[in-house]
Amino acid sequence: MANMTRKCSDSPTCSVDYAFRRIGGKYKGRILWSLNEHKIIRFGELGRILADVTTKMLTQTLRELEKDDLIIRKVYHQVPPMVEYSLSETGFELIPFITHLKEWGDKKIEKEKNKKAASALLV
Repeated sequence: MANMTRKCSDSPTCSVDYAFRRIGGKYKGRILWSLNEHKIIRFGELGRILADVTTKMLTQTLRELEKDDLIIRKVYHQVPPMVEYSLSETGFELIPFITHLKEWGDKKIEKEKNKKAASALLV
C-alpha cells in the first residue's frame, strides 16, 4: 500500500522522471529530431531550423544535451569559429522513441484537423 503513494523525489530515482529530465522541455526533442534528420548541424543552421528559439535558450539547451551525453559538440578552432553538433550514441538510442511520439502527434493533428473541418461544415 505504501508504494501506491510514493512519489519520485528531486533526485532521479524513477526512470520516467530520469528520462524526462534529459529530454523534457520545449526544444530538446526538436533539437534531437533535427540532428537525426541532418546528422551534423552548425549552431546557426540549428537556430534557423528552430526559428522560435532565442540564441540564449538554444545555447543553454545545447549545453544541457551535451552535459547529458545526448549530443556531441565539435569545435573547429578557426576564424570565424565554427561549432558542429551531432547525436551521440546515447542520443541515437532515443530516436525510435521520438519517432513514435512524432507519429502519435501526426495522428492527433490529423484527427483535430478532420474534427475542425467536420464542425465547420455543420455551421
